[in-house]
Amino acid sequence: MAISEQVRFRVRAQAQNRCGYCRSLEKYILGILEIDHIIRKAIGGSDEEENLWLACTLCNNYKGTQTDAFDRVTQKHVKLFNPRTQQWSQNFAWSEDATEIIGLTDCGRATVTALQLNNNIAVTVRRQWVSAGWHPPTESSIS
Repeated sequence: MAISEQVRFRVRAQAQNRCGYCRSLEKYILGILEIDHIIRKAIGGSDEEENLWLACTLCNNYKGTQTDAFDRVTQKHVKLFNPRTQQWSQNFAWSEDATEIIGLTDCGRATVTALQLNNNIAVTVRRQWVSAGWHPPTESSIS
């Protein structure tokens, strides 16, 4: 079953046209944010709105079918960040120069690693966004 346009519209509005993981705003990326299945259909997820959010292509591709990852600090496998049910600012922070995402919790650290949120492309682009005054997003603009 295809995801309806109404559901796509609601998910976009709820996500504020930002990637749920790296917080990239759609108007600044080269491409369209994708509807992300938080739990992939291939491993039992659904097309229900509660399982959908927005993700950029990089985050969505790195995530793949992962639902959990290893946190090096606690030495445990933990669930990945769920942008629908968890607050970004409670799990992540921006580095002092706003180019890297720092995991604050076991979930945040595991997600940073699993989705490679600080890959070379992302850090390079964020550096340019900072120079342009487009980044980092303000707390009021990220839920």
